[in-house]
Order: sequence, then C-alpha cells, then structure tokens
Amino acid sequence: MRRPVTVACAQVEPVVLDREASLERLAERTAEAASAGAELVVFPEAYLPAYPSSVWARFLAGCGDPRAKAAFARLATESVEVPGPAADRLGEVAREHGVWLVTGVTEVDPVRPGTLYNTLLYHDPDGRLALHHRKLVPTNHERLIWGQGDGRGLRAIETGFGRLGGLICWENYMPLARFSLYESGLEIYIAATADDSDEWQATLVHLARESRAFVIAPCHFQRAAAYPEDFPLREAFDGVEVVGRGGSAILGPDGAYLAGPLYDEEGILYAELDPARLHEERQRFDPAGHYHRPDVFKLEVNAPPE
Repeated sequence: MRRPVTVACAQVEPVVLDREASLERLAERTAEAASAGAELVVFPEAYLPAYPSSVWARFLAGCGDPRAKAAFARLATESVEVPGPAADRLGEVAREHGVWLVTGVTEVDPVRPGTLYNTLLYHDPDGRLALHHRKLVPTNHERLIWGQGDGRGLRAIETGFGRLGGLICWENYMPLARFSLYESGLEIYIAATADDSDEWQATLVHLARESRAFVIAPCHFQRAAAYPEDFPLREAFDGVEVVGRGGSAILGPDGAYLAGPLYDEEGILYAELDPARLHEERQRFDPAGHYHRPDVFKLEVNAPPE
C-alpha cells in the first residue's frame, strides 16, 4: 500500500427488488461514508436489487409453480445491465463523491439477457468501471438463479492507495481463486457475502491470515418486512422476521478485527488501514512471495477480455 486509507463497509438494507430506489439509498449512504472520510465504500453481495434468500429462492425448484416464475421474473427485471443505466449510475455516485465504490449486483447481459450473474462491480473515483467479476460457482439455492461466472476480475487492481480485489461469498473457499488474487499483489481483500453464520467469521479470520491483507467483508441485512406486499412468494416469510442478520466486518492482515462484526441492524463500519501492518505481517508469511514456490506450482487463469 502507498499510504493509509479510511474504508467503509456498508451493511445497508436495499429497497428490496426496487433497483432504482436501492440505487438512491446506496447514493445516500455513499455520501455519508465519503463525508466521514472514506475513500473506499463497499456494499454486500447482490445488494442490487437484493440478495435472493433461500427463504423464498428454494421455491424456484418447483418449475411448475407460477409464483416462483413470477418471483424470478421480478428479480430479473430489477437486475443491473452491464453496460447499462444502473451501472452508469453507480459510476456517477463514485465520481460525485470521489470514492472507489464496490457493489454487489445481480447482473444481466443486455446482449444475452437470458442468464443472470452474481457480480461485483468496482467503480473508480472518475466513475469508470475498473473491474468486473462474476461469481464462479453459485452456491446451493443460488444455482436456481445465477449462471456460472468466468475468469474475469480474478486479479487485484491499483487504486492509488493500495491494490484492491476480491471474491464473492463461498468462492472464497476456492483455493485457486484466492491465489489468483494473491499472485496479482492483493493488499485490500473484498469478501462480499450473504453468509450470516458464526462460522463465516472464522473464514474471514483465515482469509486475512492467509492473504496477509486487509479484509473488508460486507454482509447482507434483510428483514421480511422489507419485501413488497405484492411479492409473489410473500407467504414464504410467514413466521420469519429477519432474512439476513448481517455480520459485516473489517479485519487486519493478522486476522484481528478492526471493526465489527455487526449483527441485526444497519450500519456502516469504518477503519483506517495502515500500510505498515502489511509489512509487519508479511515478514513471516507472504503467500505469493517468499512463501511461494513458483518452480513447483503454477496457476493459469483463463479470463475473457474485459
């Protein structure tokens, strides 16, 4: 890292399945974070238009259920085209506030719109889409919703304050995906997720200790009451109050918490990342440097042109 930087990890509930209203909420919270001094603002997995919880997404396995078809169609309709107006709006927010903005979205390709993807979009302070990563393998019920991603975005990029990159939820359990980031000089590791389990916190500690990088891990927060009354699978929430309880956190390269974890409420976590901490922790272990054996191991990534 070139210098210290203040970062913001946003645990913010979207306006569920309303892309435009959620974009405005994102803009408001990004403005709040920027006014607090943040130069990097990160939102959770599939923030736009909302993470498809297993509470209702499991019903998509019933291929003849018209309610399930309608629910999927609604998600698809509110998804983010890349390129497209909603992605451009994210760039405008980043440019307006002079921040790096990382956003989890459900993506649709406007040229081939039949398949949705779980995607991280990185916009730089000029509003440019600097990195575009699609989740390699959707997990569990997610396979009823998203297609498989590809090798794009499996690298870190220079920001001016440090090298930034990341993975989405359980693809953080894919060793080769992680190493692709490490080999590209990762210093600030985005681990956007919808996993609100206690076990996920152990994963975050491991990611920090293995990468010897700072880890920013925004997790989704959703309440059943946030779903619109006309949502086709609304009855799936009977008896359910909290759909996703959060667990967002920021960790140092030794695995110690700098902020969070935050549960059961909205909030923005802040931390100042000190470059000296990277050197202190990498003296003993650098996964792609002195603790790597490129004469023994070699990783090749097949990535389409970006």
